[in-house]
Amino acid sequence: MPLSNVPSSCTHPLIHSAAIALGSNLGDSQQTLESALVELEQTPGITLQARSHWYVTAPVGPPQPDFLNGCALLTTTLTPQTLLAILLEIEQQFGRVRQERWGPRSLDLDLLFFDDLILETDTLTLPHPRMSERAFVLVPLAEIASDWLEPVSRKAIADLVQAVDWSGVRRL
Repeated sequence: MPLSNVPSSCTHPLIHSAAIALGSNLGDSQQTLESALVELEQTPGITLQARSHWYVTAPVGPPQPDFLNGCALLTTTLTPQTLLAILLEIEQQFGRVRQERWGPRSLDLDLLFFDDLILETDTLTLPHPRMSERAFVLVPLAEIASDWLEPVSRKAIADLVQAVDWSGVRRL
C-alpha cells in the first residue's frame, strides 16, 4: 500500500511531553545521573529535550548523605506505564535496591508529568503526588519548565517553587 494511504496516526505516532526527576546520594552521584541520561537518550521512543543543572540537596527521611538532584524534559512515543517501566529498569541497572522508604539510593528516577495527564493506578500517580512539596524537584524543574502547568492545581512550576522553602537547595 502506498505510504500516502496510511493514516497519519500510523506514520506519525503521537508524541508526548514528560518531565522526570533524577536523584542519587550513593557512589559517584554525578556520574550516575549523567549515565542515566545517556541511557534514556539511547532508548527508542525517548528524546531528551532539556535538562537542568545538578543541585545538592538535603535528604528527606532517615540520616544519610546529601543528594544530587536534577530534572529532565523528554518527548516520547511511549505510554506513561511503559516510560515508568523503563525508568525503573534503568534504576536497577545502576544498582537501585528498595530497602527503606526515603532511604539512600544509587539512582532515583521519578515520572513527574506526562502531558497534562491526571492518573492514579496501583503503580503510577500523575502528576507525581508529592512533587509540589519538594524543593529538590521544583527548583531544577523551574529551571527548564517554569511555565509548565501542574495539571491538578493549574499553577505554573514558577509559582509552585515560590511556595516552598528552597534554602537547602544549591546548584552544583
